[in-house]
Amino acid sequence: MFQSKLAELMEKKGATVHGLADLAGVSSRTIMRARGDLIGRCTLDTLGTIAAALGARTKDLYKEV
Repeated sequence: MFQSKLAELMEKKGATVHGLADLAGVSSRTIMRARGDLIGRCTLDTLGTIAAALGARTKDLYKEV
């Protein structure tokens, strides 16, 4: 099982849901899903795109619990 760390990473980078969605080229709903308990439903490609938009690595977006 995975726990999202996206919210804390976004806070560190000063990113908003809508701003990150625009940067990553994904929907705001996808960002919300990745920020919460539904991160496991996001594909690795999508997580990679979100991470790249933040200047981070995909594995920085979650932790295994």
